[in-house]
Amino acid sequence: MIVSQSHGVNVGCDTLDVMRIFFALLCYQFALGSAAAGLPEPDQSSSRNVFLVTIDTLRADHVHCYGYNDIQTPALDQLAAQGIRFTQAFTPSPITNSSHASILTGLLPSSHGVSDFGVPLAAANTTLAQLLQKRDYRTAAFIGAVILDSKALAPGFDRGFDFYDNFPVQADTKSHWGRIERRGMEVVQHAETWLSAHSAGPHFVWLHLYDPHDPYEPPPPYSTIYKDRLYDGEIAYADSALSHFLAYLKKQGWYEGALIIVVGDHGEGLGEHHEDTHGIFLYDSTTHVPLIVKLPSQSDEGKTVDAQVRTTDIMPTILGLLGIAVPANLDGDSLEPFLAGFDAAPRTVFGQTDYPLRFGWAPLRSVRTEGFKFIEAPKPELYDLHNDPSESRNHYVPWDGTVQKLRKALAELSAKSPALGKTSPAAVSASTIEELHALGYLGSADAHSATDVPEPSLLPDPKDRIEEQNLLHAAMMASEDGETDKARAALEKVLQLDENSVVALTHLGRMAMASGNYAKAAGYLRRVRDAHPNDATDSFEYARALELCGDLPGARDALLESLKLNSNQFEARLALGRVYLGLNDANAAEDQFEAAVLLQPGSSEAQIALAKALIRQKKFADAVELLETVAETSNRDPEIFELLAQAYFGVGRRQDAQRAQLRAKALRKSKRPQ
Repeated sequence: MIVSQSHGVNVGCDTLDVMRIFFALLCYQFALGSAAAGLPEPDQSSSRNVFLVTIDTLRADHVHCYGYNDIQTPALDQLAAQGIRFTQAFTPSPITNSSHASILTGLLPSSHGVSDFGVPLAAANTTLAQLLQKRDYRTAAFIGAVILDSKALAPGFDRGFDFYDNFPVQADTKSHWGRIERRGMEVVQHAETWLSAHSAGPHFVWLHLYDPHDPYEPPPPYSTIYKDRLYDGEIAYADSALSHFLAYLKKQGWYEGALIIVVGDHGEGLGEHHEDTHGIFLYDSTTHVPLIVKLPSQSDEGKTVDAQVRTTDIMPTILGLLGIAVPANLDGDSLEPFLAGFDAAPRTVFGQTDYPLRFGWAPLRSVRTEGFKFIEAPKPELYDLHNDPSESRNHYVPWDGTVQKLRKALAELSAKSPALGKTSPAAVSASTIEELHALGYLGSADAHSATDVPEPSLLPDPKDRIEEQNLLHAAMMASEDGETDKARAALEKVLQLDENSVVALTHLGRMAMASGNYAKAAGYLRRVRDAHPNDATDSFEYARALELCGDLPGARDALLESLKLNSNQFEARLALGRVYLGLNDANAAEDQFEAAVLLQPGSSEAQIALAKALIRQKKFADAVELLETVAETSNRDPEIFELLAQAYFGVGRRQDAQRAQLRAKALRKSKRPQ
């Protein structure tokens, strides 16, 4: 076995502990060669099928085999009965992208850098799929939500996969299902179809079941069986999809000889610590996850491991079991000693969440070891997990020895973490931000992360703002469901808690714009602009509201401010040109439309706008030349021919003008509803 080098800090191991662990691992290496260890020998395991199943938003304490009797999860129970169940497994991050990056790389978020949606998984970070692909594995990934789409919100996650089942660029439906999320059974069916078409192995297949993530909308019969506990209904449904996949593996004759690992990527708050969902806090409610490992042809079935382990340990475990060298400097370590029955030491668990930064609140860091958890925050926390497993009594005092030891562990991790604090906010498209909203998350353009604050502890503590986050999340979900009044009410409650909430003001402004109440929108968006006078987008949105409510001088000034901050804004150039036309300054409008054409030379919208400015100045010959070129490629737009008719009349080409008028009339008629 090749033992990986860990970045984790093993807090509290004395010399005797180290000697005991070394002796156990030495004995274990000898045991690997014998059947008594219950593990496949490396030279026999290099062609094993590997199936990794991640179930999104899955709390360990809501699974039947973890002691939760109010749910039926027969597939997970079956795997636990035929494999090894880890009762104390933890994720380093309560956010899907970050937690999955850790599973796929064996690295902490502070090492792989994926701390935000859309942040690429750097090429320097080797993935499990890449290593197995080099060993001639056929590799495929099947994702349940657009949040892991490698074209948008999870760039780099597809490295090493022969096939990565992204979502269509242009979805043929406006429904939540198929556009931003797939039901678990659809994910499984995609995987089964691919496996049937690529039956020659070995295979490494990753299935991501997103169903337990809110909104909790399980299909029948789970919506009826669990009508009062819809989160549980989603888990039970996801388990049924897993059951279908396991049955498929058995039918193919692959189940017995396969290595199957099922793990939650993170948990769910469900109101504990006042957190409705996840992402903000680092309590066990969102970091304690189920982890079940079914070994190939396992004889030692139904084993339970109570030692504390990490999801970063999954990658080195798979590699070790396959006899593949584990990359140096991983943050995880193989679970093989536990699988072989050795009493190895619990692992130190580190956690982090940067998601609060999207709201302008402080990020959090945590370390969990020796029965204690320390959370570094503006208001730090220390919990005695043996006597207070619900983390309800904060024992933090700065001079406490445990606090000082755990705080030192976090400081040491920070000092050697290459990515900590060095990643930039993700640059994602407007459509991708809308997808985030539909999933209940904020996009990077929604809130200013306050990354210019020199010390994160100077930001508000998320504990003091969690009610705002719950309301904002509810507003995003209500908006996705078309419940505008419900979304607006939630956002207005946010303003009652924080009258300067940029997130709430921005979304209220956009909702007012969408409803045609431009004056009200301008009021909200002015407050956003005033809060962030150096943000070009905020100034532009405010300007658009002013333009639409008829305040053209105000719109002009706001657009000039926006373009001063960022001169390469196509939409702002068009808007300023329109405003100048409204102010009867056609010459200034021409300058703005020409700038827009330079930014997007193929834009017929910019060319048509420029033609209007030319005609307004009686530059008819220039307008004819421009519009004739545009008409060659955009010959179905009646406005082009209406403008061309004006330009033709201006240069005295009456017959051409009449033909252009007839063409425009015919196009208008063809577009009328029959």
